[in-house]
Amino acid sequence: MKLVRLLANLGYGSRKQVAWMFREGRVTDAAGEVLYADDRVGHDDIRVDGEPLDPPQGLALLLHKPAGYTCSNKDTGRLVYDLLPPRFRLRAPALSSVGRLDRDTSGLLLFTDDGQLLHRIISPKAGLPKVYEATLATPLRGDEAALFASGAMLLEAEATPLKPAVLEVLAPTRARLIITEGRYHQVRRMFAAVGNHVEALHRSRVGGLSLGDLGEGQWRRLDAADLDAVFA
Repeated sequence: MKLVRLLANLGYGSRKQVAWMFREGRVTDAAGEVLYADDRVGHDDIRVDGEPLDPPQGLALLLHKPAGYTCSNKDTGRLVYDLLPPRFRLRAPALSSVGRLDRDTSGLLLFTDDGQLLHRIISPKAGLPKVYEATLATPLRGDEAALFASGAMLLEAEATPLKPAVLEVLAPTRARLIITEGRYHQVRRMFAAVGNHVEALHRSRVGGLSLGDLGEGQWRRLDAADLDAVFA
């Protein structure tokens, strides 16, 4: 692949803009030698403004999403893509969120441009556990754990019962919930079904992958070990 097209596909700019980057000497090799658009250089040996190129297709990211951001690249207001380098929005193939967190939910959010990986994670067959911490408007009444674990709970306007979920009481108005599905607003609707309201919701884990010490609004690239942890 020609270097101009490679950098454009990685989101560094349009082909015209990338061509100007070469003319300005902003594209170099690892030793700092200026590269030209017709040079043949390996991906790992290319630098833009002194920084290594982003990975080719197969990029996966972990973001600590703050509340107040929408999982979209088209809506108005604060978007999760605003927390990532602008070039990530221009990659081809596109970088997509792996499932969604609603605007008022914080926590672990994955992104990838690998369609097979995305579908592997969100597939109902995978049954990956997702861990949420919820702050509730009123104290738990005591029977929620048994109901959530029953496998017989129905949400409003749905005909298929929820798969069993695990509820751990952390405080009278705080709970940890582990689910293996991803229905629309599922956690909020589960607590609504037992007469409660979720005031704050945070996702801390997907599969075996957690946020670790990643601060709110921060992100990092995932390596092979991280991806293995998702499915561990």
